[in-house]
Amino acid sequence: MGTAEATETTERAAAHATRTRGTERTNAAPPPILRTGLRLPEVRWAGIALALFLAGWLLQLCNAPEWSWWTAYLACYLSGGWEPTRSGLQDLRQRRLDVDLLMIVAAIAAASIGQVFDGALLIVIFATSGALEVVVTQRTADSVTALLGLAPERATLSAADGTTREIDCRELEVGQRILVRPGERIGADGVVRRGRSEVDQQAVTGESVPVVRETGDDVLSGTVNGTGALIVEVARPASESVIARIATLVAEASETKAPTQLFLEKVEQAYSVIVVVATLLVLGIPMVLFDSTFDEALLRAIVFMIVASPCAVVLSTMPPLLASIANAGRHGVLVKSAAVMESVGRTSVVAFDKTGTLTEGRPQVVDVTALGGREPSEVLALAAAVEHPSEHPLGRAIVTAAADRGLDVAAVDDFRALPGRGVTGTVGGCRVTVERTLADSTGTVVGVLVDDQEIGRIELVDRLRDDAAEAVRLIGDVTSGPVLLLTGDRPSVAADVAARTGIDDVHADLLPEDKVRVVAEAGGHVLVVGDGINDAPALMAAGTGVAMGRRGADLAVQTADAIIVRDDLTAVAALIRLSRLARRYVIANLCIAATVIVTLVTWDLIGTLPLPLAVAGHEGSTVLVALNGARLLRRSAWSGDRGAQSTHSGAQSTRSGAQSTHSGARRRGA
Repeated sequence: MGTAEATETTERAAAHATRTRGTERTNAAPPPILRTGLRLPEVRWAGIALALFLAGWLLQLCNAPEWSWWTAYLACYLSGGWEPTRSGLQDLRQRRLDVDLLMIVAAIAAASIGQVFDGALLIVIFATSGALEVVVTQRTADSVTALLGLAPERATLSAADGTTREIDCRELEVGQRILVRPGERIGADGVVRRGRSEVDQQAVTGESVPVVRETGDDVLSGTVNGTGALIVEVARPASESVIARIATLVAEASETKAPTQLFLEKVEQAYSVIVVVATLLVLGIPMVLFDSTFDEALLRAIVFMIVASPCAVVLSTMPPLLASIANAGRHGVLVKSAAVMESVGRTSVVAFDKTGTLTEGRPQVVDVTALGGREPSEVLALAAAVEHPSEHPLGRAIVTAAADRGLDVAAVDDFRALPGRGVTGTVGGCRVTVERTLADSTGTVVGVLVDDQEIGRIELVDRLRDDAAEAVRLIGDVTSGPVLLLTGDRPSVAADVAARTGIDDVHADLLPEDKVRVVAEAGGHVLVVGDGINDAPALMAAGTGVAMGRRGADLAVQTADAIIVRDDLTAVAALIRLSRLARRYVIANLCIAATVIVTLVTWDLIGTLPLPLAVAGHEGSTVLVALNGARLLRRSAWSGDRGAQSTHSGAQSTRSGAQSTHSGARRRGA
């Protein structure tokens, strides 16, 4: 492209300025989770309740005056219980009874017979659980808002007479044309009508290197233009752009989890009604049939309420799940909730994104071929010299390769970018050009020319993570379904990565909505591992979404159910094993809690259960299930040394059969 040097300098300055503005827009992440929590009243009240509970407990342990710790506990009641009480009373007006109101009644009953510690503990547990649910919901909403900020707010409208003016992207109409300068974000989905450039689409499609876009090619809103100017004809309004569709998919996928929540609400409703009715019967029947006094019947009913309250049942599930969350966190995996930890164990199919997940998301030189009697080191050194001023990912990879091999890199003069092709410059008095070439390769091949004569070629590929193949093998040992590869990259590149990692089920050339479709068609409980904005809908649509933490996009990290902080892929299989072990502990705890509750309730109904024994039995079962759950803090629970894999010893053979069914039918372009 023969432009003057002054023009090129101006374009590069404009590109830098617009790139800076684009970066500011891209990095508009949701507020930190601490700030999110502090602005939510549910979180503030739960924090106050916890602080008051701990203060009362400390005063009680220190033998402080009884009025002091009673005051702290009652303040805990008010701060943590007023919202569930208000909500429960509103539901009661609509003839609904939930477990939150039952917990408030149980807490008040406990305080009425002197067990204010038990009641305060119930208040704290439920206030904290409600606060966590509100935080997760708010973070999802904030993440979608941040995604919408990826698209630029303004675009340059290009009129037929050549004049230009800025316009709000939301006002763009189909058929209008916009000018996209170097470094700017494209303001609408459209088709290139004039110009040639490279467009960075990694945020949307997951492609590891920018792609060439010229007349007739489609471009997507929110993607970043390279060094060339483009005239783009708008093909879709802003409300139907790829960014808007991703946001819609995230919202719709989050709503698909509502049926499970409705089922839990029905269980809570039934349990609450049964306990309330049973308590009233325990209060009334002795007075009617056995001439018991009101005080005797009330004491029996209070004891019944205490022993029937689900403290041990609540702690049957929370300590194992919270302990497993803490254990996972210690090994670099952040699980966002106990519900997520429980659901991970149901995983039957695991799907991986490619770029940034199985691979490192950046190109690497893998081969240098010399021609015309040149040496590979000379070819690489000349390419590195002319690529040194370039900001392109391929150029940076070539410069890094030359530095790693200790090559002497000469200075370049008259550097010039060739939009959509490569770079050129003068090195040692010769014109050196590095540009893309068409080659049958799973990576990207660039040719190196000296005075228009090709002296060699350099092949670059997206480097595979060291633990990718091992992670796929370990997942095959703990799941019954196939391991999937989902990517927006070319089929040949996807097939190469799949072959090197041992994945048989390959899906390439996928847009975000295509990934959601594949996840939906996979069947079973699907766990998706990804890192990019384009993975967010699939992460939300999956049974469990897991994001890579180090380089993961803000939206992927915020919408995922779990985050691999250290980008250790082998942690996925370990997390599945830990979740299954936690589930077994939960079942064991529920059996213990149910046995104690049934025993104490039966004793209270057919005999006279002393209040101290009732409290001791109730608290004893609570402590027992809590201690049992805490065993999941052991390191062996993560590593699976105590036989965590035994539950699925036949998973590998099942998976082999599943692969024979799916391979071929679902492989695209392998």
